Amino acid sequence: MLPVASAATEKLSAILASKNGIAASIAALSADQGLVLPAITQQQIIPQNVASELSERSVASKYPLIYVYCSKLANTLREKFRTFSGEAHMVVEARVSQDRLEQTETFLHAYADVITQVLDQNRGDWGDGVFYGGGYEVAFGGVKQGGRNFIQTAKVTLALEISAD
Repeated sequence: MLPVASAATEKLSAILASKNGIAASIAALSADQGLVLPAITQQQIIPQNVASELSERSVASKYPLIYVYCSKLANTLREKFRTFSGEAHMVVEARVSQDRLEQTETFLHAYADVITQVLDQNRGDWGDGVFYGGGYEVAFGGVKQGGRNFIQTAKVTLALEISAD
């Protein structure tokens, strides 16, 4: 089942990093709301599930960061003759870090909006047996010490319907 999780993570990462993905949504949101949001490059969209404490120790992190990973697979065998037909539960985790508290939550909410806008624009068939129906849930974490001084995360969770041989 590992190839299913990896393939789903790659598809979601590619959509977020595409030219109509996060970068375009940040530009649109900044123009609409007058916010000056730091841009997110493709290098800041990381297909990995790693705690912020560990990622800061292992690599030089340039915030904001977007982590994309599969948190759970459920092979429900809806299609009896497929190897895998079920759901991949995906997480898109935005991490914002600043040296002051004032803008941390504002920026985090804006990045969560950006992620959900990209998901809204990409409902439907993603190809290769992957389908996104459009539902998601957003959970905001509290501000903690870390990163540049303070760090806060938002997790956008969604389910992909997958049918694979």
